[in-house]
Amino acid sequence: MNVEGCVVPEQLKPTVVLTGTAEEGRAGPPIGMMDIGVSEKAYLCRIALPGLRNNENNFTCDIQRDGRVNIHGVVTGGALKGSSTAYEMKVQQLCPPGQFTISFNLPGPVDPRLASLNFRSDGILEIVIFKPRSTV
Repeated sequence: MNVEGCVVPEQLKPTVVLTGTAEEGRAGPPIGMMDIGVSEKAYLCRIALPGLRNNENNFTCDIQRDGRVNIHGVVTGGALKGSSTAYEMKVQQLCPPGQFTISFNLPGPVDPRLASLNFRSDGILEIVIFKPRSTV
């Protein structure tokens, strides 16, 4: 995105000091960014779900035997938990509130009964899905 030539009002310019990897200018991961790892017996998927909270049931994960994974959910926003005050976002760099769907195929078939989901506090959903046992 080209932001050159954009005029940002003074009240929207935050005073922020960045160091380390934050200083490199990369924004946080957009919703749906992922990594997929493969081992002899299983797949490991890490999917970025910023804006979701660990303690709310705001997403579902459906895993098919052919390796198709579908994640459906809702990003909530605009109001803080326990508050009736809604906020209009003036700077929007995170995913806006609303429904989302993330669908992807793993490199091969899986056994959906042998899947483990872990939604980390940093907004990353980790899924370990075992491959079907070979019948020899």
